[in-house]
Amino acid sequence: MKQAIIFDLDGTLLNTLDDLYSSVNHALAKFNLPVRSKWEVRSFLGNGIRRLVEHALPEGCDPILTEKVFNEFRAYYLEHSLDCTQPYEGIIPMLHQCKALGLKTAIVSNKLDMAVQDLHQRFFADCIDVAIGETPDVKRKPAPDMVMKAIEMLPCQHDEAVYVGDSEVDLATAHNASLPCIAVSWGFRDKEFLIEQQAKTIIDNPKQLIDSLQTLEIKS
Repeated sequence: MKQAIIFDLDGTLLNTLDDLYSSVNHALAKFNLPVRSKWEVRSFLGNGIRRLVEHALPEGCDPILTEKVFNEFRAYYLEHSLDCTQPYEGIIPMLHQCKALGLKTAIVSNKLDMAVQDLHQRFFADCIDVAIGETPDVKRKPAPDMVMKAIEMLPCQHDEAVYVGDSEVDLATAHNASLPCIAVSWGFRDKEFLIEQQAKTIIDNPKQLIDSLQTLEIKS
């Protein structure tokens, strides 16, 4: 069985959608711009908060206004990022099972590293070993840099690791890092979409993760 699991954060371990949705629409409304549906905001997630705001803005938005909306979003989100955010049901027991089995675990996220470290300490300090967010010296996903850094920090051998995520960005990240990927269907992308993106292994419940690790071993 694989000995290390590298997790995406938003949409995989944490349900952050409601707080991101509220923050996006707060920033848009502040500047009298059309607000977005929760479904639209969900579809914009996966590439970090700047890309989220850029997607939410009307097409052709002035760069100066874009920066103002982004700064308003970021300030509001920092104050309200934990209003509704919680681990998905079943995540904490699954992570404790991983720990009991002696598996090494890491988070890699396109969130700013400061926010990732805070969320790691708040929700996962006792069950995830390493957390890595966006910094100037590490390229964002889908570049493999965060994953490679996690492998180094854990530490583990490359062929001992597997990547777990919920979006096309995560599938691409795993591919670029030459790791097998387990996609989860409870996050920001539907199962049908993940199948269209050629996800080979999809789980519908955190309880299925350990069995999926064993299945990966059989396939390899």
